[in-house]
Amino acid sequence: MEATLKKYWGYDSFRPMQKEIISSALAGRDTLAILPTGGGKSICFQVPSMMREGICIVVSPLISLMKDQVENLCARGIRALAVYSGMSYRDIDIALDNAIYGSYKFLYVSPERLQTEIFRVRLAKMKVNYLVVDEAHCISQWGYDFRPDYLRIRDIRAIIPDAPVIALTATATRFVADDIMKQLGFPESNLLVSGFERPNLKYVIRESENKLGQLLKLCNGVAGSGIVYVAKRKSAEDVAQFLVSQGIDVAAYHAGMNGRVRSDIQQEWKSGAKRIIVATNAFGMGIDKGDVRFVAHYEMPASPEAYFQEAGRAGRDGKQAYALLLWNENDLARLKKTGKAAFPPLDYIKDVYQKVFSYLGIPYEEGAMSSRKFDLQDFCRKYKLFSSSAYYAIKYIEMSGYWSLTEEIDIASRINMLVEREGLYYQQLSGDLETLLSVIMRMYPGLFGGYITIDEEKIAAAGHYSVLSVEAKLKMLDARRILKYIPKVKSPILNIVNERLYEKNLLLPKDEYASRVERNMARIEAMEAYVRTAASAPEKFLIDYFGLK
Repeated sequence: MEATLKKYWGYDSFRPMQKEIISSALAGRDTLAILPTGGGKSICFQVPSMMREGICIVVSPLISLMKDQVENLCARGIRALAVYSGMSYRDIDIALDNAIYGSYKFLYVSPERLQTEIFRVRLAKMKVNYLVVDEAHCISQWGYDFRPDYLRIRDIRAIIPDAPVIALTATATRFVADDIMKQLGFPESNLLVSGFERPNLKYVIRESENKLGQLLKLCNGVAGSGIVYVAKRKSAEDVAQFLVSQGIDVAAYHAGMNGRVRSDIQQEWKSGAKRIIVATNAFGMGIDKGDVRFVAHYEMPASPEAYFQEAGRAGRDGKQAYALLLWNENDLARLKKTGKAAFPPLDYIKDVYQKVFSYLGIPYEEGAMSSRKFDLQDFCRKYKLFSSSAYYAIKYIEMSGYWSLTEEIDIASRINMLVEREGLYYQQLSGDLETLLSVIMRMYPGLFGGYITIDEEKIAAAGHYSVLSVEAKLKMLDARRILKYIPKVKSPILNIVNERLYEKNLLLPKDEYASRVERNMARIEAMEAYVRTAASAPEKFLIDYFGLK
């Protein structure tokens, strides 16, 4: 076990509870592990998989996280790949074939892919050593981030009955933990917990009408790297601007930024070139940075689960760190208002459901098991809807299992040749266009077999062009009907499960709606209790809330 850890990761010893989790997995037992953020969850399934023949299937909800994990494994010389929404059928087909025949050790899969026929057929041909469920709290309707797609994980166990499950999460109450094991079909309870008590991390709750002043005091008083969490994109920009004006080395980060800009900011922060990030909760998942000296919440998070996960990003190296939560009565009022807004009236939700299908041009009784690009802002402009209300309606329909909306992802450029190889000789193309086609044909052997994904930057490097020149030439070839060129886009993907239903067939039960509203408000009430009553012993409050030692 230690030899595998040393060989691939360079570590001499395991972190607390990692060895026990790995031993449980190696013994063939279904295992649920609850470890703190940054507790090394990935090691808990990557090490045992490297010690066993076959491939490890990892179900993960975040595409960006999957990409990072695959990149990190490949950098260690471990073969890994991922299948997720936004990939072409051809690319998925190739990836799944590689998972069967290509000596790969890890296949990361987004949960909505589990129900597709192509995945299930190929899965049966794979020699699977473990089925890993990351962010396992998503499988429980009692959890704070329920995703119905996760419920299908149990179905695929019948296809790979000999593969033990390793389920991992950083945030689950005892009740949710029991539900996770039930939903995944554990034959017996097997829960391993670590890290709820962290002596090096000091939790501080501070009520203040001058939160900017308190935040500045923290930034000046605690040396080293930090994260400041805010609730809104505008807050990220405003708070960052204030801190910069006070001479603090800081950058804003939120989902409204260009993906490349976000990536650059994140890398600067990880490397230490940028000291502090002011971010919405779009920041932090999967980031491995041990020397974060403080995490501050400038605005209250919506649940103890979210707070515990975000605050836990401080002090992973075991050295002294701080988790500061700033609040006032206005914050609490805003949080309660947002909590109510998160559940629009059922009639409004049903109306949004129909409008989404109309926007996508999908008629009644069609659209099942399809994926479409979905621009929320454009949708709201077209139907004159408030974006926040429409978003919450779409997420509620997702919780009800009718579709799922991914994070914003890069969808690679694609081309499809409209002229056969032999026919190219009869086309009167300029030298530049002909040369570009020659470069593309050398780089992509399967060019004449249907749509393929391409990378304009690699084509530019191979042909000594600028990227803009490649894009312009591809558009010319498209205009000449030599090929069909679909430029890359950045868009969320709506994965539709059922065909478009008539309103009478759209089941959104009132009692289930009421129950979800109640659970959401209970989490907000728990946050209120935390800030009002836990100042003298915040860690004890959190441990009691989760019911886990």
